[in-house]
Amino acid sequence: MKAILRHVALFLELVKFPHTIFALPFAFMGAVLAARGVPSSEKLFWILIAMVGARSGAMAFNRLADRRLDALNPRTKDRALPFGLISVMEASLFILASFGLFLFATWMLNPLCFKLAPLALAIVTLYSYTKRFTTLSHLILGLADGIAPIGGWLAITGRLELPPFLLGFAVAFWVAGFDILYALADADFDRQYGLYSYPAILGPENSLLISRAFHMVTILFFALLAPLLGLGTLYGAGVAFAAGLLAFEHLLIERYGLGKLNAAFFTVNGLMSPTLFLFTLLDLLL
Repeated sequence: MKAILRHVALFLELVKFPHTIFALPFAFMGAVLAARGVPSSEKLFWILIAMVGARSGAMAFNRLADRRLDALNPRTKDRALPFGLISVMEASLFILASFGLFLFATWMLNPLCFKLAPLALAIVTLYSYTKRFTTLSHLILGLADGIAPIGGWLAITGRLELPPFLLGFAVAFWVAGFDILYALADADFDRQYGLYSYPAILGPENSLLISRAFHMVTILFFALLAPLLGLGTLYGAGVAFAAGLLAFEHLLIERYGLGKLNAAFFTVNGLMSPTLFLFTLLDLLL
């Protein structure tokens, strides 16, 4: 039993399960905006299953694709795959099961979600290789997470419309911005092995400027949703709080450098998505 629990823990670490909090609230945010309130429990359940399946499969696929690079990087060499705690076969089976779960969940939601599911899987798996040939890898990761609110909206309405794309763009630039910050820690490694992160190619200062610009665009897209969907004061307060969190994130990095990277990355960004979702839900209900 202990061996089974240890293996489960390894897989949870493999996919960084707690990081689901970054994108999942935005999937629910897309759903509540589409429903103008709380959707049915059945819809929420299948959105949750779709998100867990897609994200778990994508993270495991990324770890599998990067296992040789991770083995060379002092920061990542102790991860389960390069260290041999999880085999390539086990990871591959986990990926197939996760993506299968995602496809089944989209089939349970509605026909359009199911038809677009292969495109979503193509985007989340493509990201794993983009760092090898383009600096757009940060934005492609953002796009992979930006699918979440679009999918949440589609799950409720079954239609492609403008509002979820604005929310998706906001999420995409938010994720791309903090991924640039996270890449600061690996700038020397990326440069040595010819990987195309912004910090490796453009240097830390220029990368910080780009990250700030991306986060300004994030707030702009969040703000544009208010008049488009008739959102009120509480939503505006949520956007203002999100802007404050992002400003604080950049202040931490500017003042303390990489020593505060974990606080900036995990704490600030971990607070932002659930808080904005809560303000949005309260705005719709009250």
